[in-house]
Amino acid sequence: MQDVTDLPFMRLLAGYGGPDLYVTEYFRVTPDSCLDAATLRSITENETGRPVIAQMIGQDIPALLRTARELERHPVAGIDLNLGCPAPVVCRKDAGGGLLRQPERVDEILRALRGTIQGRFTVKCRVGYADKAEFPRLLEVFQKHDIQMLTIHGRTVRDAYKTPVHPECVAMAVQAMTCPVIANGNVVDVPTGAAYLRRTGAAGLMIGRGAIRNPWLFAQLRAHWEGRTAPSPGRRDLLEYVHRLYEETAAFHRSPCPEKQVQKMKRYMVFISTGIDEGRFEHRIRRAAAEDEFFSICREHLDRDEPLPVRPPVESSVFCGFSALD
Repeated sequence: MQDVTDLPFMRLLAGYGGPDLYVTEYFRVTPDSCLDAATLRSITENETGRPVIAQMIGQDIPALLRTARELERHPVAGIDLNLGCPAPVVCRKDAGGGLLRQPERVDEILRALRGTIQGRFTVKCRVGYADKAEFPRLLEVFQKHDIQMLTIHGRTVRDAYKTPVHPECVAMAVQAMTCPVIANGNVVDVPTGAAYLRRTGAAGLMIGRGAIRNPWLFAQLRAHWEGRTAPSPGRRDLLEYVHRLYEETAAFHRSPCPEKQVQKMKRYMVFISTGIDEGRFEHRIRRAAAEDEFFSICREHLDRDEPLPVRPPVESSVFCGFSALD
């Protein structure tokens, strides 16, 4: 996730169990782009012990080929092309999810990249730009190329993050593709993760926003599959996580301004605070400006021996999705 899942966040997640595989924030690729130094550090300075895939976003073929070659000079586990970002500023440039409007262009880009990338080549997409009915045509394009992994966010670009996922599209890809298919979108706890795998037959899960809210999620899923007791964090555990996240990101970005760091933390807190105290925590933390005020609000809502909500409220536009009982 851009401006969120950077190196300090990866390091912090590793301490809570972490994923089996990391994907970088995307490298923006244009005719005059160069590798972003901060994002590159999540590859060259990554001490998590887990492989890291480098993610690119763009639509200029010569620039994508040049960037892929540059990235393969570093210790990457593969190169990923982002065809899923729904940000309007990205889609207007026909990059990310915006490329899904042009299956023929996607075909051309994949062919060129597959002919250049020496190692693993992976793709992340959505199930269409405006309608999931577009997905079979996109799947035909993906089947033509030697992709080593296809990750599917089960919403369209226009859905953004506000609708249920479409697990039937992921299941369709599982049946059609010879490579592993990974299910993404709305995995916020063990039941939603288990239900997504059950509904799709996917080879695994990619988790983004759910892990920001709950860094224990990877360990909880492993415990579920292995029949062990899962971690059950409380509010004070979450408070400690917020403190560690603040310190790790502040040290990495070397921000001399506490107010700027508070604003950085709000990118995480919009997910962390969801569903706690009927929205009061989220309402107050969004308006915090100073460091003292930020931590005072966190302590008021988290410094107590109480369990965390099992999952965000179903009406939340941030985490709306299919029922774990489907």
